[in-house]
Amino acid sequence: MNEAALFGPRLDRDGVTFRLWAPAARQVELVIDHAQNMSRRADGWYELTVPGATAGTLYRFRIDGELDVPDPASAFQPHDVHGPSEIVNHAFEWKATGWRGRPWHEAVFLELHVGTFTPEGTFLAIIDKLDHLVACGITAIELMPIADFPGSRNWGYDGVLLFAPDSRYGRPEDLKTLIDAAHARGLMVFLDVVYNHFGPEGNYLGRYAPKFFTAAHTPWGSAIDYRVPQVRAFAIENAVHWLRHYRFDGLRLDAVHAIVAPGEPSVLVDLSRAVGKLAAETGRMIHLVLENDANTARLLDPLKNPPDGRYRAQWNDDYHHAWHVLLTGESAGYYGDYAGAPHAHLARTLASGFAFQGEASRHRDGAPRGEPSGELPPTAFVDFVQNHDQIGNRPLGDRLTTLVPEAAVEAALAVTLLTPMPPLMFMGEEWGATQPFPFFCDFSGDLAEAVRKGRKSEFAEAYAALGKWPDPLAEETFRSAVLDWSAPAREPHRRRLEFVRRLLKIRRSEILPRLAAMRGGAGQAQHDGGVITAEWRLGDGSRLALMANLAPAPAARPRAFAGRPIWGGAPAEELEAWAVHWAIGDA
Repeated sequence: MNEAALFGPRLDRDGVTFRLWAPAARQVELVIDHAQNMSRRADGWYELTVPGATAGTLYRFRIDGELDVPDPASAFQPHDVHGPSEIVNHAFEWKATGWRGRPWHEAVFLELHVGTFTPEGTFLAIIDKLDHLVACGITAIELMPIADFPGSRNWGYDGVLLFAPDSRYGRPEDLKTLIDAAHARGLMVFLDVVYNHFGPEGNYLGRYAPKFFTAAHTPWGSAIDYRVPQVRAFAIENAVHWLRHYRFDGLRLDAVHAIVAPGEPSVLVDLSRAVGKLAAETGRMIHLVLENDANTARLLDPLKNPPDGRYRAQWNDDYHHAWHVLLTGESAGYYGDYAGAPHAHLARTLASGFAFQGEASRHRDGAPRGEPSGELPPTAFVDFVQNHDQIGNRPLGDRLTTLVPEAAVEAALAVTLLTPMPPLMFMGEEWGATQPFPFFCDFSGDLAEAVRKGRKSEFAEAYAALGKWPDPLAEETFRSAVLDWSAPAREPHRRRLEFVRRLLKIRRSEILPRLAAMRGGAGQAQHDGGVITAEWRLGDGSRLALMANLAPAPAARPRAFAGRPIWGGAPAEELEAWAVHWAIGDA
């Protein structure tokens, strides 16, 4: 184990040293076979070394003689979040020993939820699907959060023991086996991590370490206070834990705009610097990605190696929202900011990253949103037309494939998968899966009822119109999201899969080799009604050009289209509905 870590047990040849930061506790006991007093050290730390303790030992901490709790830095919870923690020896016989990662510009993501990606819902079951992903052209899988959550099913954003892969999915060595198998096939593996809140059930930190939290609240729970050194160390050690012990190739940090007390410098800066040190120490390419509704461009730099204080990229919600409004006409909630001009917003994301770069947001009561992003390389923006949030935060969790015509969906994919921006698809999107991805969880008692009532209230109008709603606590809601792996062999899914494979083959041969040296200010885009034209100067000096009629009716071609066609052929004077054309011009 990492000797520099403050949190979690330290395993050596003579036994285990247990540590707990519990500044509000009067007494802490370690409970294995029996209770033993732990010595209080400086700054609220309790410590005890137990000779003979070893990997597999189960333990708890007893607070003030009245409450038994798991280790907040537990490496594994074989009996869920309220049970004892297990000592884990992270030694593992890695087979893909030469793996050092892939350059960031080669990323083509598939986001997946471990529990619904396969019928088995385990880490090991994913391995059987990796060859499918490689054949499709995927280069990176991104796991939705796996930190231990209460119950047997959850999206993952209610995790409370952030160092422990949830036992529902398998043991720590199973996760390592998956990552090793992915690396052997040339696939990167990313993990979605949550540092803005803890889940509502199984989090005992407020009892013995209330300094973890501020008086403020996020939409999901009490806000974490990263002004406190120990709290900051907890998050940074957690990030390094996943990257060091499991050899993840990168992390996606969830909703960092909801970190209420980031401290100074921001915990995001310190976390990135710690990861940069690990990358330099190990010689690995490690990538950090943000979800950040604030569109803070200054945090991004896809070219910096190692990522000293910066992040490779941000999930570009603006790109998705513009597409969604364009395709569906929906304008509720945050979609209202894009209503009336989705083509203009989409063109801006293609040219310079964010659609909102400081402009007022009606959805945010007129407050300005974002920073200028035009000087960033296109690789600073992860683009998508579907992800877990944008599917699952709908009343029925319905996918885009079930909402709009096939030609429109394929036009969106033909644009997304060939731009210089790293693309992301949600599991099953590559074959046009129709399974929903509704919100689900496995809480009990009053909390379960509160979730039910909250969901009904949030979507009351939609549920009333539909006359039905998926109970988020019901196992059948979870089961409805499990992918049907027989579908890719049937039409129309077989044709969609072949469509995506052809696009990603073109990306791999024509575009990826030209991206590495791209700099900021490389793109420009315009729209003429429903027709969007865009152009980027690639890293080798060549030009990538797009002309697309993103409308349900034919349109006149607005101008000449130069270059060697790589998709869609040379456009005629009249562009067909939903026609997408790509070309590359010589340097």
